Amino acid sequence: MTRRHIHYEAAFEDYLRSRGQPYVAVDEKRKAIFSGNRVKSFDFLVYGIGGRTGLVDIKGRQFPYDHDGKKRYWENWITRDDLDGLTQWQSTFGEGFLAMLVFAYHITQMDSRLPTHHLHPFRDQIYAFMCVTLDEYKDACRHRSEKWETVTVPIKQFKAMAKPIQSLAGNNSLRASGACL
Repeated sequence: MTRRHIHYEAAFEDYLRSRGQPYVAVDEKRKAIFSGNRVKSFDFLVYGIGGRTGLVDIKGRQFPYDHDGKKRYWENWITRDDLDGLTQWQSTFGEGFLAMLVFAYHITQMDSRLPTHHLHPFRDQIYAFMCVTLDEYKDACRHRSEKWETVTVPIKQFKAMAKPIQSLAGNNSLRASGACL
């Protein structure tokens, strides 16, 4: 396992190792350049996703997230750079690859609103991994903040499209468009 300082990514890598899922961790310190512009890297190449290789970008969020004393669930915002970078990578790699976002939810409160019953313990914490393909996310997202250049998918719609990653692991017969790990 690589030494990852971001606990969400380290937890996801631990999950992949524990499942025996073949993957390559991407060195985020090295930025790729396309047409003279730097492109944000994804986090993992994950093999065996419905016969394709996943270009996986991890998005760490708390579940629930406490905002001004109120609990918020299903945070799924990403930056415009995340969206543009992953789109560029999917285009560059081509047909045998599937770009996806994996929301690594750090479970901060065990209650009936958990995103899935498939949970992964890591370093005395609990995580849930929910995935959505880039194309699904792009079709559903809307602007969240012009100032921060972020987009999001409405919670009800996101809950319907996001899949728990554990329920799909190792199944090479998944349809390519909606397959996760």
